Amino acid sequence: MPRDRVLAHLEDMVAATDVPVNADFEGGFARDAAGVAESVRLAVATGVAGLSIEDSTGEEARPLYELSTAVERVRAARRAIDQAGGDTLLVGRAECFLVGRPDLEETIGRLKAYAQAGADCLYAPGLRTRDEIAAVVAGLAPKPLNVLIGSASAMSMTELAALGVRRVSVGGALARSAWGGFMRAARLIAEQGKFDEFAAAASGNELNSLFRDA
Repeated sequence: MPRDRVLAHLEDMVAATDVPVNADFEGGFARDAAGVAESVRLAVATGVAGLSIEDSTGEEARPLYELSTAVERVRAARRAIDQAGGDTLLVGRAECFLVGRPDLEETIGRLKAYAQAGADCLYAPGLRTRDEIAAVVAGLAPKPLNVLIGSASAMSMTELAALGVRRVSVGGALARSAWGGFMRAARLIAEQGKFDEFAAAASGNELNSLFRDA
């Protein structure tokens, strides 16, 4: 999605709720540090409470930015936030596990470098096991680690907290869960003529109350 549309959606969401809005800001919608800084400046102006900058390039032959370049991009985002005078949370992301380089040593090294460049919180999407999460937490301490619950779905919030995780995101898991319920109900109707899945559905009164109070 083009940067202007993303920023417009962010502005609308921030205006529509009192809950802090976090932006998955991808690669900052720019390749060079100056472009990342400008994108972040515009994002902070929407009132967003947090945003992340990832180090993936989108290129198969070179999936991650060289570390020096990735660090400068995070540093530019930090400067943009500080110059705007805001308190927007900056999340530095190491995409190693998502681009076919599931190397804990490299992942931790990149995240530590992003912390030194000014990231408030660190994030390595794709971590799946307790041992992986515990190793990254230990390698980054005392900086907080964000974990994507879709990659650690067997663990509860209590278990994640015990591992030292201090921030949890769910990505598209809630949306997939809703669609999963819809698909199960539709298949049961089509294949067996049964409506059993409706028993778990929210009532009309619940939904009306939810939207009325929103």
